[in-house]
Amino acid sequence: MNFWQSHFPNQPTILLDGALSTELERLGYDISGVLWSAKLLKTAPKSIQQLHYDYLCAGADIITTATYQASFQGFAEQGIDRKEAEGLLRESVILAKAARKQFWEAAEDSNRHYPLIAASIGPYGAYLADGSEYSGNYNLSTNELIHFHRDRLECLLQAQPDLIAFETIPSYKEALAITQLLKQFAAAKAWISFSCKDGTHISDGTPLSRLVKEIQNSNQIVAIGVNCTAPVFVSSLISEIKGNTDKTIIVYPNSGENWDADQRCWLPATEKSSYAQLAVEWKQAGATIIGGCCRTGVEDIRVLAKNLEMKSNY
Repeated sequence: MNFWQSHFPNQPTILLDGALSTELERLGYDISGVLWSAKLLKTAPKSIQQLHYDYLCAGADIITTATYQASFQGFAEQGIDRKEAEGLLRESVILAKAARKQFWEAAEDSNRHYPLIAASIGPYGAYLADGSEYSGNYNLSTNELIHFHRDRLECLLQAQPDLIAFETIPSYKEALAITQLLKQFAAAKAWISFSCKDGTHISDGTPLSRLVKEIQNSNQIVAIGVNCTAPVFVSSLISEIKGNTDKTIIVYPNSGENWDADQRCWLPATEKSSYAQLAVEWKQAGATIIGGCCRTGVEDIRVLAKNLEMKSNY
């Protein structure tokens, strides 16, 4: 029995949450800056906990922590010292656990399986906050990338999330650095998802199929997929993954809009399709875990749960 079957037996589709930043902005919070939604771990932690709870009620089986853009370098630039930063990273998992506890008190006797918490770790480009998580254009060695990710991975694992989500990985070198790093934490389980520029390549131009072949032998990686990628590319990308591994496939694209790093804004999608309708195609193509990334929210996850014929909402 694999990792996912042990947690979600007889459940063919597992629902991931949607964006934190999109909903926090909708609520009026300013998340600009190098920390993005992670800044609210200090200034408005209860809003993050409530949003986790809302996603669970909408049908999410997995919630992700507000740490995608959190790094010790980013915290330092905001005047937050190392000790406080470590506390905030651990607090992100504690907030998710509190939301899960609140939810489970009402849902324990239902047909729901116990939700999981994934601690989010974004790419080096997320710290740069210049859009390079969509290009992979940063000139670091494998060892430098391992060093960048190690300390926050160790800190997050201290809070005992169920697994780690390495998200929006844009480069071949960074993906290999992550698989090497995981070996230093033998008990850790993780998924790795890539940002992709088309239906066959990740953002730096590496064929997704090549990467899948190279990382699929890692016993610590329990799912491989794509996120923050245009929805229209996802079915093709699922095929690229499925043809090269038997690992669980996870997909959570953005809404279809495109991020303009120069103007610091989202541009309208060039093609419009129903996200929920496309999700049915992704399920049929072979995706087991489905959710949303940038510009998706609680209502999108609620609709996904309905369209994918999943469990009742709470």
